[in-house]
Amino acid sequence: MHALLISNSTMAGEPFLQYSKPEIGRFLQGKNNVVFVPYANVSMSYDDYETKINECLATVNVQVKSIHRFADPKAAVASADAIMVSGGNTWFLTHELNRLGLMQVIRQAVQNGAYYVGWSAGAVIASPTMQTTNDMPIIDPQGMLSLALVPFQINPHYTDGVIPNHGGETRAVRISEFVSVNQNATVVGLPEGCMFLRNGLELKYIGNRSAKIFKYGKDAEEIPAKSNFNFLLNL
Repeated sequence: MHALLISNSTMAGEPFLQYSKPEIGRFLQGKNNVVFVPYANVSMSYDDYETKINECLATVNVQVKSIHRFADPKAAVASADAIMVSGGNTWFLTHELNRLGLMQVIRQAVQNGAYYVGWSAGAVIASPTMQTTNDMPIIDPQGMLSLALVPFQINPHYTDGVIPNHGGETRAVRISEFVSVNQNATVVGLPEGCMFLRNGLELKYIGNRSAKIFKYGKDAEEIPAKSNFNFLLNL
């Protein structure tokens, strides 16, 4: 199983996908049939998003075709060399994948050898469920199970930051609530600028910021970027 799971598309002050583009290019080298899934996006047309992706990734020799252009989306996914899933709203993404019957088809395609790239919402749904998203539930997703390309939950854009004069819960508190209810789950807070690269039974962490691991009944653990993260595949 091969997956590149990216916390965020854009770092502050940088162009779209700038920091992750070299990794995407290396990961998808030689993949000519890349199907792009734009369903998390709710703010621009799928045509425009496809164009944006292709203009961005042209410099690393990656070209995609959006799934909305195919008469048979299931067949398109099943025959793809790689599948790329954008960020946006995870609830809407999950809703569309469930509505179209694509969640299982994507999972099967990756199990059969297709490469998977996802950022933000696209990284969240690589988890067993989409429940560790940060997004507002703008629609009933018709089921929250997702791809389970990794056995742990991803929380992208993770930060320990606290907004001054704001009395709401921190991200760590929200994740602690999740593991209190889902006591067998492990959640990884994936900071911006960081990503996981899965190749079979190896899990590489790419980035300079520490990840944060949440488990029920234990204090959150900060894992330095250069650590071995393979243990997360054995949960």
